Amino acid sequence: MSGNAFVTMKNIGKRWNGQLGVEGITLDIEEGEFVALLGPSGCGKSTTLRLLAGLEVPDEGQIIIDGIDVTGASAAQRNLSMVFQSYALFPHLSVAENVMFGMKVRRVPKKERLAKMHNALDMTGLHGLEDRKPSALSGGQRQRVALARAIVAGRKLCLMDEPLSNLDAKLRAAVRKDIKKLQKDLGMTIVYVTHDQTEAMSMADKVVLMKDGLIEQTGTPEQLYSEPLNTFVAEFVGAPPMALIKGTALQGYADDQTIGIRAEKMRLAPEGGRMACTVTDCEFLGAETFIGLAHESANGLTIKLDGKAHMEIGSKVEITFEDKDLHVFGPTGKRMNNIT
Repeated sequence: MSGNAFVTMKNIGKRWNGQLGVEGITLDIEEGEFVALLGPSGCGKSTTLRLLAGLEVPDEGQIIIDGIDVTGASAAQRNLSMVFQSYALFPHLSVAENVMFGMKVRRVPKKERLAKMHNALDMTGLHGLEDRKPSALSGGQRQRVALARAIVAGRKLCLMDEPLSNLDAKLRAAVRKDIKKLQKDLGMTIVYVTHDQTEAMSMADKVVLMKDGLIEQTGTPEQLYSEPLNTFVAEFVGAPPMALIKGTALQGYADDQTIGIRAEKMRLAPEGGRMACTVTDCEFLGAETFIGLAHESANGLTIKLDGKAHMEIGSKVEITFEDKDLHVFGPTGKRMNNIT
C-alpha cells in the first residue's frame, strides 16, 4: 500500500443480510491513473464502485480520497463525478441544459457556465447539437453528453459504471477512444467498471480483476495477460483465452499441475508434435485465423495462424510449443512459475 495514493481503499467489506458483496478490497489508485474494475456478472465490481462513490457504506475498512477519509461521507461530499450506462439525461432539457444543469445548481456564474459547456462540447464532438433533446440523439451522442457533463464538473475523480454497454460494437470502439483521450487531456483519475476485457485491456493503466467479491489480481494489462496469478485470470483475460492442459498430457509435468499456453505461442508440427489434436473450428479474422482444437486433456485449445488459413473440421493435426512459454499452475490453480 502506498502512503500517498490519490485514492486508497483499505480492507473494504460489504454484506447484505449476511450475503457477501465484497471482502478484503485493498487498492491504491494514483492521481491521473485509469483503473478498470473487471470481472463477470456478480463479482462485486459495481459494489466496489458504489462504495467508492458513497452510494453504499462499507461494513468495515477505510476509503481515503485525496488525503481525506471519506468512509462515512455522502456522495456529494466526495468531490467526484459519475457516468452511468443509462446516460441519466433529463429528457426535457437540451444538450446544453443537460451539460450545464449541475453548474446551475451550484450557482456557477452564467458566463463561466457557457464557456465550460462550449469547451466540453468541443472536446466531445457535440458542437452544433446544443439545442437538441436527448430523444433526437444517437446512443453514442447521448453518452458523449454524459461525458461532457462529467468534464464540466471539474472533479479530479470520475467513476464510470459500464458506460458503453448500451452502444453497438462500432460505437463502443469510437467512444472508448474518446474517453481515453479525454482522460489523458484532462489528467482525470478514472475508475471504470466493465465486464468486457477488451475495454479494460485497451483503456486501463491498471486492471483489477474480481471474482466472487474478491480481487484475484491487480496489475497492468500486460501483467494480467503475460503472468496470470491463477487459472481464473488465465482463462478470463485474453481473446482467445489461455488454453489449459492437464499435466498428465505433457512429459515432465506432474499429474496435479495445470499447464497454460497462449494461442500465439503454439505452432503446427508436420510430425512428432507434443500433442495430437482434432480441428473443431476455423475462424478467419482477416490478419489472422484462429483454429479451434480438441484434446481429451485440454480445455480451450486454439492456435493462431497468420493470414488466411483453412483446415477441415475433424481433421487431425499435431501442435508443439516451447517449455519457456508454458504457464504452470498448482493443484489449487495458483501460479507456480515465472515466464522468462
